[in-house]
Amino acid sequence: MRFSIPGALLCAGASLVTATNKEDINFTYPRFPEQARYVTLGPQLEAAPPANKTYEYIVVGAGPGGSPLAARLAMAGHSVLLIDAGGDHGNLREVKIPAMSIWSSERSELTWAYYTHHYEDEKMTKKDRKLTYRTKEGNLYSGLNPPEGAEMLGNYYPRVGGVGGCSQHNALISILPTNGDWNRIKELTGDDSWDAEKMRGYYKKIEKNEQPFLVDADAHGYSGWLKTAILSVVLGAAASAGMELKGPLALVRKLNGLLTGGALEKLLPINYLTGMVDGLALLLLHDMNTNSPTRDSTPMLVQMPLSMGAPSYERSSPRDLVYNVATAKNPDGSKKYQLDIATNTLATKVNLDTTGVKPKATGVDYLYGESLYRADPRASLTADGGIPGSVSATREVILSAGTFNTPQILKLSGVGPADELEKFNITVVKNLPGVGTNLQDRYELGVTAEASSDFQLVKKCSYLAEGDECYEQYMNNSGALKGPYTTGGLAVGYFMMSSQAEGEHDIWGYFPGYSTHILTTTNKNHWTWLVLKAHTRNTADTVNLTSANPRDTPKITFHNLFEGSTAEDASKDLQAVVEGMHWAVKSIDEIPSLDGSTYTQVWPPRNVTDDDAALREWIGEEVWGHHASCSCPMGAENDPVAVLDSEFRVRGVEGLRVVDASAFPKIVGTFPVLSIYMMSEKAADVILAGITA
Repeated sequence: MRFSIPGALLCAGASLVTATNKEDINFTYPRFPEQARYVTLGPQLEAAPPANKTYEYIVVGAGPGGSPLAARLAMAGHSVLLIDAGGDHGNLREVKIPAMSIWSSERSELTWAYYTHHYEDEKMTKKDRKLTYRTKEGNLYSGLNPPEGAEMLGNYYPRVGGVGGCSQHNALISILPTNGDWNRIKELTGDDSWDAEKMRGYYKKIEKNEQPFLVDADAHGYSGWLKTAILSVVLGAAASAGMELKGPLALVRKLNGLLTGGALEKLLPINYLTGMVDGLALLLLHDMNTNSPTRDSTPMLVQMPLSMGAPSYERSSPRDLVYNVATAKNPDGSKKYQLDIATNTLATKVNLDTTGVKPKATGVDYLYGESLYRADPRASLTADGGIPGSVSATREVILSAGTFNTPQILKLSGVGPADELEKFNITVVKNLPGVGTNLQDRYELGVTAEASSDFQLVKKCSYLAEGDECYEQYMNNSGALKGPYTTGGLAVGYFMMSSQAEGEHDIWGYFPGYSTHILTTTNKNHWTWLVLKAHTRNTADTVNLTSANPRDTPKITFHNLFEGSTAEDASKDLQAVVEGMHWAVKSIDEIPSLDGSTYTQVWPPRNVTDDDAALREWIGEEVWGHHASCSCPMGAENDPVAVLDSEFRVRGVEGLRVVDASAFPKIVGTFPVLSIYMMSEKAADVILAGITA
């Protein structure tokens, strides 16, 4: 489970991740793993290159930033081309079913496998037990003892190449950032439109709240495109126990029945609350996205609001929004909106007209073909290919290609640090030294316990293997009766303030094949508390070109802890993670033994977490993240590394904006995807207002 809010500590629990070996991952995984093929759960877009025409707007990247923006511009009557280097796989079973989110992150159709570096120092890098190498046979090895001749790649960092972007494989968590996240942008740029209360309006605009119970009703929206729901784990557990539910209060009244023979006895370790029944009532009734003035600073145990509908319990994402807009028809059968989506289309550069006082974006060059970008595991490591083309925009080009790709495309277009561009013989159009700098991420670790018996909730589940009873239950029922696959695998979250927090909650890797080491048909008894340090102080991470070939992935270096921060700042971040790990260990130690089950900590080893010096060393070696952002930051007019102004415009270039996670100047709290949706909606308003001004 993962969690956090700005300046705070976030811990969350779920039977999610297990260690492959108590001392070393030591794991080899095929580059092209066999994967089951299923009939999709609905229609998907056919792959196609851009049409031979000119558009008003071209949006590069169909993820959480680009998809809502493209849809909004088209719905306002403008012609829009949305391009993405991947395909449309929004109706794959692993994408649509909440419980399959981990598996979706390693589907070959979706995955872009980046390999990042946690340190510039290679000696420190090699201490990470999750470090991945390519063997001489072409397979992938993760661990401390690579076979002879293996090439070090880095730490696996899965992204999504395709319509919807990472909203297609994330854990569906839909949590607002803190008010401070928005207000910091307001203060940094002097733009009052970023005020937190104004930004909450975008949340209410996009949300379609379908959760079965709600307290702070005025804090939510009910007619937007993003469906949200809560209570999935608890309701799914109750359904597995055969309970008939008419709402969470009925569930609370029946809690004693669950505790004496049901699903929750092995699911929710909440005895640290005062009274089990009162504790569950508090858990069920608390609204994580409340508009309370104390929301960002009050320690709380909560269920996760998830981006899915109820009673359908299917993933909700901007992929559905752009699909519906692009395929909408008028009564006569003609196309309703001027939105075209070109998939398998790799943007290679933004075309810039340099004849005027300022360079002006006029369109995009691209290559059409499947698996052209080398983050795609199916891509050729040596051969180039693709059908080249170019498409024009009369108004603007908007880059929404993500934290790693947006700075890469800018640099390939001649916009970035002059010395780096010259190194690769790229003509400098606009010297912007901040492009690819200021990269930031979380510090995350987990504590895993092994129960002496399987969890009742998933006892009959085989995760889409033949004869999967849980899949049949999910497909053949409605609402809570759909059972355990209605949950994204995340049970509860605990937001807390570490001793290093600055007024807000602050404390939640991956390796190739990690999805085969979570809950499986034979492994259903592991519980993990994931500790996420929000608002890390390290802003020294970088995205740099490795070549001028647009197919090649950039070098991504996070400069963790003391390599990227001052000693004082690194010590504060490190101490926050230590406190979060201690809390996670204590939580596991205090899981109530309601049926004789025992819980044994298996990762990290107990001798590590019992010794602060050893734990600090472990954190330095093992800490990871998966919310990279801020590599093309907004900033004040006099900030030499600010790439964007407060209206997403690339400084010194006309007709070019950036709207994705790279635009944040400081990493936002907890999980960023909802913040990106809100940013995208704001960008649409800014652009449309500029047309009518």
